[in-house]
Amino acid sequence: MSESENVELVRRFWAALARRDFDAVGAFMSEQGNYNDVPLVGSDTGAIGPEETAARLRLGLEPLERYVLHDGPIIAQGDVVVTEHREEWFWHTGEHADVRFCSVMEVRHGAVDRWWDYVDIGQLMGAAPTWWVEHVMQGYR
Repeated sequence: MSESENVELVRRFWAALARRDFDAVGAFMSEQGNYNDVPLVGSDTGAIGPEETAARLRLGLEPLERYVLHDGPIIAQGDVVVTEHREEWFWHTGEHADVRFCSVMEVRHGAVDRWWDYVDIGQLMGAAPTWWVEHVMQGYR
Protein backbone atom coordinates (compact mmCIF):
# COMPACT_ATOMS: atom_id res chain seq x y z
CA MET A 1 0.00 0.00 0.00
CA SER A 2 1.09 3.58 -0.58
CA GLU A 3 1.79 6.03 2.24
CA SER A 4 -1.48 7.84 1.51
CA GLU A 5 -3.41 4.54 1.65
CA ASN A 6 -1.72 3.72 4.97
CA VAL A 7 -2.70 7.14 6.35
CA GLU A 8 -6.30 6.65 5.20
CA LEU A 9 -6.44 3.22 6.88
CA VAL A 10 -5.16 4.77 10.12
CA ARG A 11 -7.76 7.57 9.87
CA ARG A 12 -10.50 4.93 9.62
CA PHE A 13 -8.91 3.09 12.55
CA TRP A 14 -9.08 6.24 14.74
CA ALA A 15 -12.66 6.92 13.62
CA ALA A 16 -13.64 3.43 14.82
CA LEU A 17 -11.91 4.06 18.15
CA ALA A 18 -13.67 7.42 18.50
CA ARG A 19 -16.98 5.51 18.13
CA ARG A 20 -15.73 3.03 20.76
CA ASP A 21 -16.32 0.26 18.23
CA PHE A 22 -13.70 -2.04 19.72
CA ASP A 23 -14.41 -4.95 17.38
CA ALA A 24 -13.96 -2.67 14.36
CA VAL A 25 -10.64 -1.43 15.77
CA GLY A 26 -9.56 -5.02 16.35
CA ALA A 27 -10.50 -5.88 12.77
CA PHE A 28 -7.83 -3.45 11.55
CA MET A 29 -5.17 -5.60 13.23
CA SER A 30 -3.44 -8.47 11.45
CA GLU A 31 -3.55 -11.89 13.10
CA GLN A 32 -0.06 -11.25 14.50
CA GLY A 33 -0.65 -7.52 15.04
CA ASN A 34 0.78 -6.30 18.35
CA TYR A 35 -0.99 -3.59 20.36
CA ASN A 36 0.97 -2.33 23.33
CA ASP A 37 0.88 0.54 25.77
CA VAL A 38 4.63 1.07 25.93
CA PRO A 39 4.83 2.35 29.53
CA LEU A 40 3.25 -0.94 30.64
CA VAL A 41 5.74 -3.15 28.81
CA GLY A 42 7.64 -5.57 30.98
CA SER A 43 6.58 -9.15 31.12
CA ASP A 44 3.42 -8.18 29.19
CA THR A 45 3.80 -8.48 25.42
CA GLY A 46 0.54 -6.62 24.87
CA ALA A 47 -2.39 -7.75 22.81
CA ILE A 48 -1.83 -9.96 19.78
CA GLY A 49 -4.37 -10.01 16.95
CA PRO A 50 -7.87 -8.63 16.49
CA GLU A 51 -9.66 -10.31 19.41
CA GLU A 52 -7.06 -9.48 22.05
CA THR A 53 -6.83 -5.90 20.79
CA ALA A 54 -10.59 -5.47 21.14
CA ALA A 55 -10.53 -7.09 24.59
CA ARG A 56 -7.70 -4.86 25.81
CA LEU A 57 -9.52 -1.74 24.59
CA ARG A 58 -12.75 -2.88 26.22
CA LEU A 59 -10.96 -3.39 29.51
CA GLY A 60 -9.84 0.23 29.78
CA LEU A 61 -12.36 2.20 27.74
CA GLU A 62 -15.67 0.37 28.11
CA PRO A 63 -16.13 1.37 31.77
CA LEU A 64 -15.86 5.07 30.85
CA GLU A 65 -19.03 7.09 30.91
CA ARG A 66 -17.78 9.18 28.01
CA TYR A 67 -14.76 9.14 25.73
CA VAL A 68 -13.74 11.86 23.27
CA LEU A 69 -10.91 11.46 20.78
CA HIS A 70 -9.32 14.64 19.40
CA ASP A 71 -7.41 14.05 16.16
CA GLY A 72 -3.91 15.35 15.73
CA PRO A 73 -1.20 15.25 13.12
CA ILE A 74 -0.52 12.09 11.13
CA ILE A 75 2.73 11.44 9.29
CA ALA A 76 3.80 8.43 7.28
CA GLN A 77 7.00 7.04 5.91
CA GLY A 78 6.60 3.80 4.03
CA ASP A 79 4.73 1.31 6.22
CA VAL A 80 5.14 3.41 9.39
CA VAL A 81 2.39 5.82 10.39
CA VAL A 82 2.81 8.07 13.44
CA THR A 83 -0.05 9.98 15.02
CA GLU A 84 -0.36 12.39 17.87
CA HIS A 85 -3.78 12.76 19.44
CA ARG A 86 -5.59 13.58 22.65
CA GLU A 87 -8.27 11.59 24.42
CA GLU A 88 -10.62 12.81 27.11
CA TRP A 89 -11.71 10.13 29.54
CA PHE A 90 -14.75 10.70 31.77
CA TRP A 91 -15.74 8.28 34.54
CA HIS A 92 -19.25 8.09 35.99
CA THR A 93 -17.80 8.95 39.41
CA GLY A 94 -16.79 12.43 38.18
CA GLU A 95 -13.09 12.00 37.36
CA HIS A 96 -11.71 13.31 34.08
CA ALA A 97 -8.39 12.73 32.34
CA ASP A 98 -6.99 14.61 29.37
CA VAL A 99 -4.60 12.03 27.92
CA ARG A 100 -2.06 12.78 25.17
CA PHE A 101 -0.76 9.97 23.01
CA CYS A 102 1.85 9.41 20.36
CA SER A 103 1.05 6.23 18.45
CA VAL A 104 3.41 4.39 16.13
CA MET A 105 1.87 1.90 13.72
CA GLU A 106 3.25 -0.37 11.06
CA VAL A 107 0.78 -1.15 8.29
CA ARG A 108 1.35 -4.12 6.01
CA HIS A 109 -0.95 -5.66 3.41
CA GLY A 110 -3.89 -3.52 4.55
CA ALA A 111 -3.67 -4.36 8.26
CA VAL A 112 -1.94 -3.00 11.35
CA ASP A 113 0.98 -5.25 12.33
CA ARG A 114 2.18 -3.05 15.18
CA TRP A 115 0.41 -0.40 17.25
CA TRP A 116 2.45 0.96 20.12
CA ASP A 117 1.06 3.80 22.21
CA TYR A 118 3.33 6.16 24.10
CA VAL A 119 1.55 7.95 26.96
CA ASP A 120 2.31 9.48 30.34
CA ILE A 121 0.89 6.58 32.34
CA GLY A 122 1.55 8.36 35.64
CA GLN A 123 -0.67 11.27 34.59
CA LEU A 124 -3.43 8.87 33.55
CA MET A 125 -3.25 6.77 36.71
CA GLY A 126 -3.16 9.91 38.84
CA ALA A 127 -6.46 11.08 37.35
CA ALA A 128 -8.21 7.69 37.29
CA PRO A 129 -10.50 6.51 40.08
CA THR A 130 -9.26 3.66 42.26
CA TRP A 131 -12.07 1.31 41.18
CA TRP A 132 -11.03 1.68 37.52
CA VAL A 133 -7.33 1.07 38.27
CA GLU A 134 -8.30 -2.09 40.18
CA HIS A 135 -10.49 -3.14 37.25
CA VAL A 136 -7.74 -2.77 34.61
CA MET A 137 -5.17 -4.49 36.82
CA GLN A 138 -7.29 -7.67 36.55
CA GLY A 139 -6.39 -7.82 32.85
CA TYR A 140 -8.28 -8.84 29.76
CA ARG A 141 -7.11 -12.44 29.39
